[in-house]
Amino acid sequence: MRGTQHHASTTMTYTPTHITQIISATTLHQGKDAAMEHILTDSRKLLFPKTSIFFAMNGQGRQGNDFIESLYAKGVRNFVVDKNFNEAKKYCDANFLQVNDVLVALQILAAHHRHQFHFPIIGITGSNGKTIVKEWLNQLLSDDFNIVRSPKSYNSQVGVPLSVWRIHESNDLGIFESGISQVNEMANLQKIIDPQIGIVTFIGSAHAEGFASVEEKIKEKLLLFKNSKQLIFCVDDEILLNEVQHFIAATNPSLQIFTWGKNANATCFVKQINKQDKTTDIVCVHNSNEISFSIPFTDDASIHNAITCCTTLLLLKIEAADITKKMQYLRPLAMRLELKQGINNCSIINDGYSADLQSLGISLDFLAQQNQHEKRTIILSDVLQTGSETNNLYKQIAQALASKNIYQLIGIGTEISTQAETFSAIPVKSFYPTTEAFLQHIQQHQFNNEVILLKGARIFRFEEISKALEQKTHETRLEINLNALRHNLKVYKNLLQPKTKIMAMVKAFSYGSGSFEIANLLQHSGVDYLAVAYVDEGVELRNAGIDLPIMVLNTEIASFENIIKYNIEPELYSFNILNSFINFLQQKSINNFPVHIKIDTGMHRLGFENDEIEKLCTLLQNQHHIKIVSIFSHLAGSDAADFDTFTVQQNEIFIKAANKIEKSIGYTCIKHIANSSAIYRHTQMQHDMIRLGIGLYGVDSTPQIQHRLQHVTTLKTTISQIKHLQKGETIGYSRKGVALQNTQTATVRIGYADGYPRSLSNGKGKMFINGNPVPVIGNICMDMTMLDITGIYAQEGDEVIVFGEEPTVINVAEWADTISYEILTNISQRVKRVYFEE
Repeated sequence: MRGTQHHASTTMTYTPTHITQIISATTLHQGKDAAMEHILTDSRKLLFPKTSIFFAMNGQGRQGNDFIESLYAKGVRNFVVDKNFNEAKKYCDANFLQVNDVLVALQILAAHHRHQFHFPIIGITGSNGKTIVKEWLNQLLSDDFNIVRSPKSYNSQVGVPLSVWRIHESNDLGIFESGISQVNEMANLQKIIDPQIGIVTFIGSAHAEGFASVEEKIKEKLLLFKNSKQLIFCVDDEILLNEVQHFIAATNPSLQIFTWGKNANATCFVKQINKQDKTTDIVCVHNSNEISFSIPFTDDASIHNAITCCTTLLLLKIEAADITKKMQYLRPLAMRLELKQGINNCSIINDGYSADLQSLGISLDFLAQQNQHEKRTIILSDVLQTGSETNNLYKQIAQALASKNIYQLIGIGTEISTQAETFSAIPVKSFYPTTEAFLQHIQQHQFNNEVILLKGARIFRFEEISKALEQKTHETRLEINLNALRHNLKVYKNLLQPKTKIMAMVKAFSYGSGSFEIANLLQHSGVDYLAVAYVDEGVELRNAGIDLPIMVLNTEIASFENIIKYNIEPELYSFNILNSFINFLQQKSINNFPVHIKIDTGMHRLGFENDEIEKLCTLLQNQHHIKIVSIFSHLAGSDAADFDTFTVQQNEIFIKAANKIEKSIGYTCIKHIANSSAIYRHTQMQHDMIRLGIGLYGVDSTPQIQHRLQHVTTLKTTISQIKHLQKGETIGYSRKGVALQNTQTATVRIGYADGYPRSLSNGKGKMFINGNPVPVIGNICMDMTMLDITGIYAQEGDEVIVFGEEPTVINVAEWADTISYEILTNISQRVKRVYFEE
């Protein structure tokens, strides 16, 4: 793994000499003193080598200094390094700036840059709603200000400095969000953002693990406003109000509060909230003047965020009539990249979030992770980035596209169309003035077996292009949150010994979540091995461009040819399969082919028994056709305290057997026995490698780990039809469902053919509609399920959550009297998978 952040760029002139002075660095080696525009913290995300300076930060399982050589080979000549780096002399024409702490140096540089500007800066913090409020404020204020803001949810110790680095001389308002997860983090971010105006969004339970109480959490968040002049928050939250009052008294006596709420003393008094079918009408009073507006949302979170935005506009002295007009046009944010299956075996990456140079870099990095197709196409709109000269802007874009081996560019917009000659390095290119013009000619492009990135500003309505290119499937879909999967991987990485490797289990279609889509992410995130159940799964990954080592668990004699052809490493678990494979290699004149030896220590499924180890050692001595990469076993009950004695016994048998084998063959091998639940519960069994399976997808039997994990998969469907039944009428096959009163039912587009267990019939299962739990009524059908929605507001076409945050897949498994593995792996292939990254 090489980090999680991206590029940030500025147009002010910062040379290495200037940066050295700002961050108080020591110059180890001095090269050319060129202008630096881009900060790079992740070696994989390099776009502009000549104008980038790499901050070599360390992370879990990796050292930033390890990536200097590869970046130097790609043209980077400017580096900020720590005291452990002593190889500057190898790079004769590069600048090396040495500091005690590279992250601190990055933050100091960003804080310096921020304080070169004196226009208003808004700082946003809270548990939820930070990104929504920031983006809605950008929508609402973009006609009045030239805004610089955090890209997406860049609010961490690294994300904030990268965001602030984007401030440009042409801006006149900044909006930056700040996220923390424990005490003593906000002080660093305050120095960087130093906002004149503060906003506290909703304070809830998100990211609460690092705090002893909600009061402690609020105290830490309020430190962002140490020097602020004004603070916006909801006065109805009594705990928040009390902490703000303490903060003003103790830390910032000059801070003025600008509140909103149902309390008549609020600066913006919320007089009335009326929810309609799809809109909400809100009446506020400010300075004795009523302000009425409607928003196209009815959920409480959106209402909270919208009133926060309204209050901010009032503080900025936006006219009431303009507020009324602007608020009705608020729209949901598509703050995520979505990977979908497209027509003609294409993969579609849809990113209609924004179109600027910063977000383009993020999208191109996601594109670079996709190895399933050799050909890469980008459909790109005009890039709406004020402050940069047009020719220079598109030269940078052309350089970025060329660095990612883009085969085809389709430019949409009048501005990008005038820059056609700039993209000479791209083999195939075409340009259209509008999205409509492209759609009229879309058939001419004959998209086939390629990955297509859609990157367009909202005004270009690229959702119409996405609809035209997506493979048409039914409306039930499984959404896979790749950010959550990365998060879960990090949770387990943080539990490992420094040298312990990770084998990620991607068998059974990655527990129902996908094939190459998940493997691409795992490969990009730096896991060491992948494991599949059958060779066919490994072949699919190889054909999709996955080059990580792959172990196959169920080795079959019929699969030997593909094992060799696709360089897949077999598990050898019996003398029959071992001898057969050695004979096969002998016939092919192949030596030292990598294999894995499975020991049965008590699971009694596959593997060499303990009394077979001596015979196995004799057979393996002087055996040159195979090379044993690893020796492993499988724990039968590592998740349960009742079986701890047995688990320890399994490990002891395993170590003795592995040591005997290593002694007989004369070399050491990777040893692994720990599965997901053993990583935390039996740390002494981590050995050389662990096998991480369902924990990646947010399920762990250990409560201490489960609460740290994020749910990865959300199964959704929609309502086909709503019916109104009289008391006594029946629902579904065998008339098992009975209306005990006048009843309203919703038929939804999912059944047991999609993997929803029939055992959840007749009230055992529940789904969620508009935040409300509704029970299954009657028997589940092959393609449909009926729900009792009596008393719940719903319409045909509404979204239905089968599992996700609520109910969780664990809940569904419990209702079905099974395990989460079965629920996930049974989701039918006809259910469309959509992968997204925030």
